Amino acid sequence: MTSAQGSSAENPFPVRAVATRVAAWIDKLGTVWVEGQLTQINLRSSTAYMVLRDPAANMSLDIICPRDLVAAAPVKLTEGTQVIVRGKPSFYTVRGSFSLRVNAIRAVGLGELLARIERLRRLLEAEGLFDPRLKRPLPFLPSTIGLITGRASAAEHDVTTVAGQRWPAVRFAIRNTAVQGANAVTQIVAALAELDADPEVDVIVIARGGGSVEDLLPFSDETLCRAIAACTTPVVSAIGHEPDNPVCDLVADVRAATPTDAAKRAVPDVSAELTAIAELRRRSAHALRNWVHREERGLAGLRARPVLARPLTMIDARADDITRMRSALRRDITRAVDGEQRRIEHLSARLSTLGPAQTLARGYAVVQRLDIDDPHAVSSVDDLPAGARIRIRVADGSAPAVIDTAAVEAKEEQ
Repeated sequence: MTSAQGSSAENPFPVRAVATRVAAWIDKLGTVWVEGQLTQINLRSSTAYMVLRDPAANMSLDIICPRDLVAAAPVKLTEGTQVIVRGKPSFYTVRGSFSLRVNAIRAVGLGELLARIERLRRLLEAEGLFDPRLKRPLPFLPSTIGLITGRASAAEHDVTTVAGQRWPAVRFAIRNTAVQGANAVTQIVAALAELDADPEVDVIVIARGGGSVEDLLPFSDETLCRAIAACTTPVVSAIGHEPDNPVCDLVADVRAATPTDAAKRAVPDVSAELTAIAELRRRSAHALRNWVHREERGLAGLRARPVLARPLTMIDARADDITRMRSALRRDITRAVDGEQRRIEHLSARLSTLGPAQTLARGYAVVQRLDIDDPHAVSSVDDLPAGARIRIRVADGSAPAVIDTAAVEAKEEQ
């Protein structure tokens, strides 16, 4: 066999060469411990052929072991049993098949399962998947409920029956999957992704009845827990009974103790809601009536106050003040007018008594010179020379006159 053999179509490897080389390379591998679920068990006379499946993925390995090893296993090996095996990979050149030759089988005990679940719980808690702030609230009245459960199971009957009794118009999108065994995780994750992508589904319920820790193991699987955490639709976990506490209960948005409790949490009770509405209407009407009565009493109290019982009291008082002030003002004005009128009469009487006309009426006369440029009343005989023309004014008229010498002489004689 040359070094260039197998590098071209003209110089290919024979099948035996490839199978031998692969077998030689695999034979160099050491022993490994592998965990999985048994899905097929075929016991022959001296050899047992089984299939070990990964519960979280669609992958499996063929394993071969002596029949006595199966008989000597610590627990009875059946399909679905969770085991840990130690074996050496081998390649069967006759058929070109890969298998694991097992020399030790251990059943995963309850303590080991619980410890593994606890490690997963701590891991997811450290990543924040249990944070209450990430929990999405359930809608008050979902239009469609996505239900993931076993086919024709008691959990499906409980959820649909109770939800229908509480709200008859509720609709379901049911996805029946395996709820235990090797295919459970894969089918549940696929159904969860399908319902989460449906825009009509408002809430998803994962329901299963009670069982042992081994039966509920798929609901503590890391793949399923992370799929629930990644959902955008609120998820209700209703796995087992109240004491059961798989990891998916902590990741889900709402944990229900039982499938019946999940139905009660998912939809409201129509009779209870109608009763609550009637009670709220009664209480609101009572509160409204009390408020009206209270306001009426308040208004009556306000109206009973003197300022509102007789709102014109202050105006009447001011009106009385105005009337009194007007009377005083009128009285003062009348008194002032009367006083001034009497004063005018007094002055008029004095004027009449002391005026020129009254003086003339008593026999006096006013003499005025007419022969000068500035006629004026004569107050002295010195202003009456002989021949001066004068005018004598008496009460009923005036008369001109001329001063003669006799009048002048008479003055001189005096």
